Amino acid sequence: MSLDDRLGLDRYEIDEQSHINIDHSRCLACHLKPCLTVCPAEVYVWADDKVAIRYENCLECGTCTVACDGGGESGINWRPPQGGFGIAFRYG
Repeated sequence: MSLDDRLGLDRYEIDEQSHINIDHSRCLACHLKPCLTVCPAEVYVWADDKVAIRYENCLECGTCTVACDGGGESGINWRPPQGGFGIAFRYG
């Protein structure tokens, strides 16, 4: 089974409220903006001269929180989605 086929087995329950927040002042201090490249789900995009979030795509891997240094301290506040929301992985 291909990777795309396996990812197609995952289920998403999207919450109306984001489980990710960005401190934009820290983002502006960050020159490399690693969140734009390390996230496998492309949750973070550059739009209107700032980092925007597409939290609905989040795979909940936490890579963004590890990569972000936000000018010395993480500019990303990530928490698990509320109960019943987020991604449900299935092995196939």
